[in-house]
Amino acid sequence: MTAISHERASVYRKTVLDNGIRVVSETIPHVRSVSIGVWANVGSRDEDVRENGISHFLEHMVFKGTRRRNGRQIAQSLESLGGYLNAFTSKEQTCFYARVLDADVAEAVDVLSDLVLHATFKRTEVDKERLVVIEELKNAEDDPEDIIHDYFEKALFPHHSLGYPIIGTEENLRRFRRGDLVSHVGRHYHPSRIVIAAAGSIRHAPLVKLVERYFGKLNSGDPIQERRPGPVRGVRRSLQVYRRPIKQAHTTLGTLAYSIHHRDRYPLLVLNALLGEGMSSRLYQTIREQFGFAYSVYSFVNLLSDTGFFGVYIGTDQKNIEKAIGLVHKELRNLKTHPVPAAELKRTKSQIKGTMMLGLENMSSRMMRLGSGELYFKECVSLDSVLRKVDAVTSEALQRVANDLFDERRFSTVVIRPTR
Repeated sequence: MTAISHERASVYRKTVLDNGIRVVSETIPHVRSVSIGVWANVGSRDEDVRENGISHFLEHMVFKGTRRRNGRQIAQSLESLGGYLNAFTSKEQTCFYARVLDADVAEAVDVLSDLVLHATFKRTEVDKERLVVIEELKNAEDDPEDIIHDYFEKALFPHHSLGYPIIGTEENLRRFRRGDLVSHVGRHYHPSRIVIAAAGSIRHAPLVKLVERYFGKLNSGDPIQERRPGPVRGVRRSLQVYRRPIKQAHTTLGTLAYSIHHRDRYPLLVLNALLGEGMSSRLYQTIREQFGFAYSVYSFVNLLSDTGFFGVYIGTDQKNIEKAIGLVHKELRNLKTHPVPAAELKRTKSQIKGTMMLGLENMSSRMMRLGSGELYFKECVSLDSVLRKVDAVTSEALQRVANDLFDERRFSTVVIRPTR
């Protein structure tokens, strides 16, 4: 099956292999690089409490050795060509990706397939890498602005795996063994859950041949168990306070919002940009510029496959915590009762569209759009389509979404206070 579309001199194609693996590519004729990623539709939400952190740990472990390469050879494989090799884990996906010159695409596919399909998970390497990830966990714990998001997500999803930290827990990390990793791959790295995405100076047909060569023998196996649905409405208002030996207080507050498929996701994205993205946003201008309560303040949205959440982060002196939170809720109430002026709405839309278009100059960003778009929508959502939907957002839609989501009775608030 192959689909073709054109967008600003680029060509998008999609092919599904016999075993179910999807190959998507976007040819950009005026560049010399290629970004390619192997996406697996599995993340921390697919774990139970005792295996929390295993998706992220596996992401680390594949770089420690395969049947054909040891860790040093993996590190040198693409770096020696001037390329780049990395991976990340999110709540719903794991991605192993590379960026290389167009002449080195075959080597990139070879290395990526080796990581995903032939990692050995040697016991000695597992024992060493668990210590590395535990140090990563400690590093996150030492960064309040980082770890508070884990605490916030736990507060939003107190009885669901979406509330688990992606990195896992030290207890689990010390317990994982080779058999756990092998079992995790066998249960989740199913061809129907794998997408190969590439963007840049690449031709689709040769890419498909490469993927067939390296991934075509992956057995389709048995169907994968469906994910446990995520909640779509927040719990009642909660406040959780942690204390750390730090100087500045950190606060995050928010609520459950929409999934990536919701009809109001574009008004929500515009609302988020207007509220807390950049120095011109309402929260920045009020909390930092007008009152001087915070050095860092921003809002954020995370759209997931069946749920999502909205939040605001503030870093402030602890004597100003309540004042800053009050200002946030004041801005949210204002959006519920007063229509957004036309000039501000136009400016915010231009900001969003400009950010999106600038991102297209980066091949890795294009590849990320391709991979995540295929996993979430089973197609490439064109930039022109997205821009039209952003343009179609009205002040009435923003007010409707604000009234739907910004219910203080359903807001979770997490504060990390300095110890006295």
